[in-house]
Amino acid sequence: MSFFISKLLPQLIYPVSLTIWLSIFSGLFAWRGHKRLAGIALFLSIALLWVSSMRVTADYLSISLERKYLPVPIESSPVADAILVLGGGVATAEPPRLAPDLDKASDRVLHAARLYKAGKAPVVIVSGGGIAWQGATKPIAIPMKIILQECGVPATAIIMETKSLNTYQNVVETKRILEKEGRVLLITSAWHMPRALATFRSAGINAIPSPTDFEAIELEQRTILDWLPEVKALERTTRIIKEYMGIAVYRWRGWIKEGD
Repeated sequence: MSFFISKLLPQLIYPVSLTIWLSIFSGLFAWRGHKRLAGIALFLSIALLWVSSMRVTADYLSISLERKYLPVPIESSPVADAILVLGGGVATAEPPRLAPDLDKASDRVLHAARLYKAGKAPVVIVSGGGIAWQGATKPIAIPMKIILQECGVPATAIIMETKSLNTYQNVVETKRILEKEGRVLLITSAWHMPRALATFRSAGINAIPSPTDFEAIELEQRTILDWLPEVKALERTTRIIKEYMGIAVYRWRGWIKEGD
């Protein structure tokens, strides 16, 4: 139940949710005859949605997290005892799908396959369970393993962790798998790496960041399109806001220690 609430409550303060609340207040103010307050609430709702949907806003927020750990070329990556891939980017083969579905974060699995084939670690650990109310009836680790095998990683070199439902549980369940002290190459999306790495290191796991899925790219100049509303930008802005909320909650709960 607490996990469900932790996923539900943030929905109330995301840009789209706040826009809806402000629009409702605008209607209520107008109904009560407070035209000025109604106008202010309506203006704020439009301004909030516009700013949150601009590519410049999404890029600024993304860069604030993604540039903390820069990508490392495969050949320059250190050798470790295991490659650890956090769940994401792959959806289970639920009907009518006949195979795992990939999205832009599937870079995580592809990056792990490249590191393994380059001899950077003898095993790959895929970590992620299934959240039924989000449409996944099977652990996300299963399709991750399938994709790894299709990329040439043998099944004998893949270890599945299928119980975790969030980053903290990734740490708890992975720690049970690791039989000895050693180094792991931690793979997740660049925007998620700061929280993930801090949580693993706070738990005493010697994790080395190997980020992928960088969304904010370097642009020589901006165009007018970067200042216009865009659905993809709104989704990215919302995700980064959620990530900052996650960092704050993890620090509050003591899952991230000061200095990590």
